[in-house]
Amino acid sequence: MEEGLEIESSSLLSAADQFSVRTIDSPVGMLKLVADNLGLAGVYFESSKSVERFPEKTQAQYAVLDIAEQQLSEYFNGTRKAFDIPLNPQGTEFQQSVWQLLSEIPFGQTTSYGRLAAALGDANKSRAVGLANGSNPISIVVPCHRVIGADGSLTGFGGGLPNKQWLLVHEGARVAARIAPTSTQISLPF
Repeated sequence: MEEGLEIESSSLLSAADQFSVRTIDSPVGMLKLVADNLGLAGVYFESSKSVERFPEKTQAQYAVLDIAEQQLSEYFNGTRKAFDIPLNPQGTEFQQSVWQLLSEIPFGQTTSYGRLAAALGDANKSRAVGLANGSNPISIVVPCHRVIGADGSLTGFGGGLPNKQWLLVHEGARVAARIAPTSTQISLPF
């Protein structure tokens, strides 16, 4: 795992002066970056319901937002494959353990919910892993898009399946060339 990608736990974000917000444009749409004084706490797609929890602007602007914006720009430009940003996502101990595993999935590679569950010691917890994956507040940086179904299909993604497909293609993962109009899943050729 890359240094600086430690996931720390702290109390939930509650007061406006505890976090800062910045919205950036990207090839997958507008992204809202959220940080507190300990690190990046969120990267949310415009379509995420979580975006509504945060105002458009805040007075505080933690320096980690500059780092996150720069590294995301490098990622989208194809010059960065790993992130080195202090992180502070909010979640349960189980969610934190899943997010830590997500951070270890290499650029351009995918894994399944079942494999992540097995890595946590119980292959029968793939649904719980899926829920924790879906609750990941730091999209792209904590690469939940690299998790696919056991059959190789692209499964739900908070940023939308077209964005999941775009991210995987951008990273060089082998994915289907298009999304079938009659399906919400994409079959992968491996």
